[in-house]
Amino acid sequence: MISGHLAHRTWLHAVPARLKLIGLAALTCISFWIDDPRLLGLGFAIVLVNYLCLGREARGRLKLLSSLVPIFAVIGLFQFWSVGGEAAAAILLRLCLMILLADLVSMTTPMLDMMDAIEPLLRPLSIFGLDAMRLSVAVALVIRFVPALMEEWMRRNEAWRARTGRRASVRLLPAFLGGVVTLADRVAEALDARGFGRGRKL
Repeated sequence: MISGHLAHRTWLHAVPARLKLIGLAALTCISFWIDDPRLLGLGFAIVLVNYLCLGREARGRLKLLSSLVPIFAVIGLFQFWSVGGEAAAAILLRLCLMILLADLVSMTTPMLDMMDAIEPLLRPLSIFGLDAMRLSVAVALVIRFVPALMEEWMRRNEAWRARTGRRASVRLLPAFLGGVVTLADRVAEALDARGFGRGRKL
């Protein structure tokens, strides 16, 4: 339905989705307790090695994530001005580490496995009249949409630079948002074709 999952199996595919999500949550919480940029940098390097070991397709995801560099630069400059160099480095490394870990889980976990792992956690919300299955679909779609939208932006950005020789400008936004709406419509049609919303599982 949405690209982002690795086509070939890796050792991370064999790890249960629930265990990966618990590990992601635990590592994210631990990272907030670490303020030493050297330790965060070590964790970042370990995650990068995992990307490199998962094959060419996974390494291509690093190029996709590189589109966030301008945003990181703005955040880094603001943090450097606010809290100093060492704290700014720790904040940036923590942010990069969490994004890479989340993407690592996303691209090695099939969407249905992700939903099966998330749905039990959301069942207590049924006391408020919320459907855990629908919520699990929403969460899984958000996870899948992030790399898909980043890929869409990069594709338009590269096409713009090839035609004009300049970096992307706000002129890309209308076309990008139009593509987002089209993608959302296709996903909605796919969900409807699978009976979602009529009491049947995907």
